[in-house]
Amino acid sequence: MTADVAPAVRSAPTAPAVRSAPTAQSLRAAVVTFLGLDAGTSAPPAPASYEPLAHDDPAAALKWLNSWGCRIRYPRAGEPDLFGPALHEWTARWYKLLPEPGTRLGELTDDDIAPLGECYADLCALAAGTPGRPRTLGATAASKLLHGLRPYSLVPWDEAIARKLHGARDAAAYLAHQRLNRDWARRVLADSGLDEEALANLYGCPGRPLSKMLDDYAYITLTRSDTR
Repeated sequence: MTADVAPAVRSAPTAPAVRSAPTAQSLRAAVVTFLGLDAGTSAPPAPASYEPLAHDDPAAALKWLNSWGCRIRYPRAGEPDLFGPALHEWTARWYKLLPEPGTRLGELTDDDIAPLGECYADLCALAAGTPGRPRTLGATAASKLLHGLRPYSLVPWDEAIARKLHGARDAAAYLAHQRLNRDWARRVLADSGLDEEALANLYGCPGRPLSKMLDDYAYITLTRSDTR
């Protein structure tokens, strides 16, 4: 089965009206719900879980993607590895254009964001699976891998989030998603009067990046509403 591929499109998609930006209060409610902190059902994740993925370890990247529900089959002994060589090629082309590892979402400039659309589109088309059942990485997994490589600055999405916020999952929509979340991050920080670390501590999830908290917000308000 072949995953959806997001082509490199430079023109902005025709998008639905953007939902209201989160406030510090509404973001906190979404994060608490996402993590189950309101029900006491799960412990806050360890800050170490937000270290950027190594760019030169496809096996670790594949394991990480599958831990996020991507369900990409691992090659069996003797099977050709499609994903590893393809990711190495992608890394050689695009890795140097990603934001610096320590850059935070609210610090991104338009110049930082500009190359990310084609970077994302190329990653969407990356070969994965096995020769007998080839697939591409696809839009959701590509956004998750970019988040894994740059957890403090790049925001993932799923089909529901992309459709409801941007009306597409192509390169232009991915750019729009990063700009939108950059602007939301700045607004939340200004609204709270706190820095990112203090905000995470206040919400009971020390070390959780604002990029992930905003993804939590989108999941609770957009994705989960699709399943109810």
